[in-house]
Amino acid sequence: MTAPATISPAVDWDAEADFMLPPPDPTQRLDMAPPALLTPRDRHRLSLYATLTTAGIPPHPDDARAIDALSTLDDTVALAICRWLSTHAHPAMPLT
Repeated sequence: MTAPATISPAVDWDAEADFMLPPPDPTQRLDMAPPALLTPRDRHRLSLYATLTTAGIPPHPDDARAIDALSTLDDTVALAICRWLSTHAHPAMPLT
């Protein structure tokens, strides 16, 4: 027996209708090992940016050095800073 041929649907890109995508090919998956993806410093920096943004404090470009310095601290300190920001921050006041 031969394997059934995969038939891709013809896509009309001009139409605004949904169309079905073919299923993913398992042989084309990326090999991503979770422990090697991010260093602790990268995780802390991303957490600080996310926590500041969520708390209504958008990081200014000049804050990058401060955030980078804070991200070098250990897990306990980084988690405490994020916890403080998420529980005690107030939304930004509207500019008038």
